[in-house]
Amino acid sequence: MAVQTGLGEPRGPWFISPELDPDGRGWWDAPERDPGGRRPRRLLAALAVVALSAVSGAIAGGVVAGRDGAGGPAAASAAPVPAELVTAAERTVPGVVSVLAGGAGSGSATGSGFAVDDQQHLITNDHILSKGGGGPVTVELPDGRRFAAEVVGREPRSDLAVLKVPASAGLTPLPLAKPGATRVGEPVLAVGSPLGLAGTVTAGIVSALDRQVRLGNNRHSAVQTDASINPGNSGGPLVNARGEVVGVNTAIATIDGNGSIGIGFAIPIDQVQQTADTIIGKGG
Repeated sequence: MAVQTGLGEPRGPWFISPELDPDGRGWWDAPERDPGGRRPRRLLAALAVVALSAVSGAIAGGVVAGRDGAGGPAAASAAPVPAELVTAAERTVPGVVSVLAGGAGSGSATGSGFAVDDQQHLITNDHILSKGGGGPVTVELPDGRRFAAEVVGREPRSDLAVLKVPASAGLTPLPLAKPGATRVGEPVLAVGSPLGLAGTVTAGIVSALDRQVRLGNNRHSAVQTDASINPGNSGGPLVNARGEVVGVNTAIATIDGNGSIGIGFAIPIDQVQQTADTIIGKGG
């Protein structure tokens, strides 16, 4: 299974931000319009939040051919990069992997993941495995080695999954931030394999905390960031200037499905840790 490279179209489940009206409906299904037939002005435009399950091989292959050689990796955030982030990136990249789920006949998807302990347990997004059609899961390390990964457990409601690779992988686990320690405005890095470009690091800040978003059929409280996140970043870590994981990159807001517009969402680390501990405790 070849690693996806180059540019592709965002693909994945549609995730909608549930700004609920008093009657419990979100603006996406509210029938109300103003007398001119437009949606209420506060809505601005239909803003869709797209899960970052990476591009399938068939789709990526079709759109990459005409773009190879044009430009480079995903554009970095315009936010200034403190010197501490350079050190944080150096510490983080060795613990981040590319995740390839599925294969011929069952569909395929790619994303990211990261090591959380010395037993080689990895965190990723469940929607990557779901898009992979339940097929085999392969993990590619930063040094290019590949390992078949065991699926220890999945929690679709949290959009989290835990994988495990052999001890010989020797991945460096990433430290986790303390719950409640993340602050709005602090610098962060998103690390992963957007569009198959392994080891990509982008910078931004924490834009908001406890942002209510709808992932699939479930409502979640997420960390919002303006760090550039694109398909393939799913499951990768959002880390602070100390190299501590503050969340798992999971979704982006897009307009007409055209990629990152600087509004991304990560599952908060306290929820990640709780879910991972439960899965590992049950599955080992």
